[in-house]
This record gives sequence, structure tokens and C-alpha cells, in this order.
Amino acid sequence: MDKAAEALRAAQLYYVQGAGMAAIADEMRISRSSVSRLLAYARDSGLVEITVHSPQEDRDQVAGRIAHTYGVRVHIVPTASHVNAAERLDRTARSAARLVALHTDTNTVIGVAWGATLSAVSRHLPKKPLHGTRVVQLNGAANESTSGVPYSSSILQAFAEAFGATVDLFPVPALFDDPDTKRAMWRERAVRSVLDVQARASVVIFGLGSPRAEVPSHVYAGEYLSPRDLAELAKRGVVGDCATVFFRADGSTDDIPLNERSSGPSFETLRTAAHRICVISSGSKLAALRGALAADLVTDLVIEESAARMLVR
Repeated sequence: MDKAAEALRAAQLYYVQGAGMAAIADEMRISRSSVSRLLAYARDSGLVEITVHSPQEDRDQVAGRIAHTYGVRVHIVPTASHVNAAERLDRTARSAARLVALHTDTNTVIGVAWGATLSAVSRHLPKKPLHGTRVVQLNGAANESTSGVPYSSSILQAFAEAFGATVDLFPVPALFDDPDTKRAMWRERAVRSVLDVQARASVVIFGLGSPRAEVPSHVYAGEYLSPRDLAELAKRGVVGDCATVFFRADGSTDDIPLNERSSGPSFETLRTAAHRICVISSGSKLAALRGALAADLVTDLVIEESAARMLVR
């Protein structure tokens, strides 16, 4: 056997089959030093090429593809494959909390959409005392069984404590029973004043509701939608919601009757914010995410690693 053939055999045993130097020496009936020389020859002659794959470089490539495709800033949260859904949410929320703090400064208005994702974000906000900062609730949280105030206000209060901000609550139903009632309420000065603050937000942060989420979205699990509502959403091709405004895969919101009753801000209003931070910790929300991206709702995407890889695939 010539040297190249011996080097190839040694390399296959070592790199492909994982055999140790001593085992290769015994099998080939040569010394361990000869095995070492054959492996060196295999590398030098090009029989073996060693490539080091950096997980960070790989994540950067995924982030780059998402950024190029959708025109957003991407923040991928590293996670291992064995991490459960609750831990993925917690880690993603932690990264999102830091990003909110980065974009928040004196006199900033922060728009917050309540939900399980924002509840997790609120627990990780770093302390950054500021002056003149306001936190405004983007959509009502009441339904027929709860005022929604304790739940939504606890989230907003956490933001306020982190930034030394004042809070503008929005104590209205998440979804009105009658569109005419909503239109009448929107003419009230007290309601109008909150809507005006929402329109001045330069930072908005939100998760996305989805009927197919791995961890059920609060709006779908919290008695906000009746079976009739859910059937209507399916009929209209709805894939998700942002602050209880429902949208299709192409980002459109028109001709969805529930939106006439929703207390959430229009997408035109949301798009006026300079920083629109969307937080995604599960691949089960990718249909909703694609719809939000199509609607141009997102400037900054904070996304868990496995979900990011699914998005580019």
C-alpha cells in the first residue's frame, strides 16, 4: 500500500469512524508515531480538510438573511435544542428588555401591547431612571369576565418603574360588542387623550397573537374570543394579531369585522413609531410573524434561534 492510500485509511478511521491513535496503530499494524505522521500527511496533501464552524458566525448568517429579506434589524437569541418553551420565552424576553432600554431616553413615549410575551419582558427590564418618559397602553384588556386592569397595569407599571415613567392606562374593552359603541367612545375626550399619546410613541413593543401558538396567546386563551369570533377569523384567513388588530398572511387588515370592534391602534399609527420591536420565542408563531413583516410593522425583530432558522428555511 502506498503512502497516500495508508494516509487515507488512517484519516477515515480517525476522522470518520472516531477511532483513537492506539486503535488505528493496532489495526494497521504500525506504530502510533507512524499514525500521527500519516494523519499529518493527509492534512498537508489535501486528503483531509478541517473546517471550524462557529455557531456565532452561523447565527450572524441567519440574521443577515432575515435582515436582507425583510429589511429589519435582527437580534437572534441563542438557545440549545433541549430548552423548553417557557425557557425560550424567558431568554428572548430578557434580550428584548435590554433592547427597549437601549432605545428609551428622556421624553420617550413607549407603547406597550399587553400579553404573555410582554409580561415576560416586563420582568427583565433594567433600571434606567429618566425624565419625561411615558408608558402608554396600546389596547384595552377588558372582557365580559374581567376588567383586565390588574393584568395590563402590572405590565405597564413594571415599565414605569424601570424608566421612572408615568403611565397612561387604557381602561376600555379589548373588543367592543358593537362597532358603534367604539366609535362613540373614541369621540370622548378622556379616550382621545390616550389615543393622542399612542400616536406620539417613538418606541412600541409587542408580541404577536396566534391561533396556533405553542404557548397560547392571551387573547385566544383569556375568553376574549367566542367560538363564533374564532370561526370568523378562520373564514377571513387571519394568521395573527398585533394588539388585538387581526391580519392575514399578506399583512392586510381590511374586511375583518373584528377589527371594527378592536381597541388596538391601526397599523398606520403603529408604523409612525421609529422603533417597532417585535418579540418572537416560538416557531409556532411564524405565520403571524410573516404577516406582521408583510404589514411593515417591525423595525427590530428579537427572535429565538430555532425560530429564526425556521424563518429562513
